[in-house]
Amino acid sequence: MAALAVAALFLAMIGGSEATWCVCKPEMGDTALQKTLDYACGAGADCNPILQNGACYSPNTVRSHCSYATNSYYQRKGQAQGACDFSGTATLTTTDPSYSSCTYPATQRLKLYTINEHPGHINPYLLHSIYWRIGRLGTLNRHFQ
Repeated sequence: MAALAVAALFLAMIGGSEATWCVCKPEMGDTALQKTLDYACGAGADCNPILQNGACYSPNTVRSHCSYATNSYYQRKGQAQGACDFSGTATLTTTDPSYSSCTYPATQRLKLYTINEHPGHINPYLLHSIYWRIGRLGTLNRHFQ
């Protein structure tokens, strides 16, 4: 019963999900962006698409390559909080920065609302998923008791 109460509270705060990308801030200078690009590529980002002949090489600018690298790093880190900061040179966006043959990877991110922002709004797919998981937990609990 306590699990159901926690689930109900959780559901009251859920609003849906949306994709997020990490991009370099347009107001930053090339020197700062190059440092960010170097860090991201050296720390686990997939920078192959921004190499010459890669799908995201053009435009061949520090700003464009920086955005691809920071987003790759952010996605590979599971969209962890703080994984898109890069000393203030990058920011999150819900606008897909992909263009022509260059696709920026993205995954859905759970979007949480306070109860006052969207009263009564519950994503039906999420509701079903949570009910299913609660049911599975109940089955597992009965099995191992």
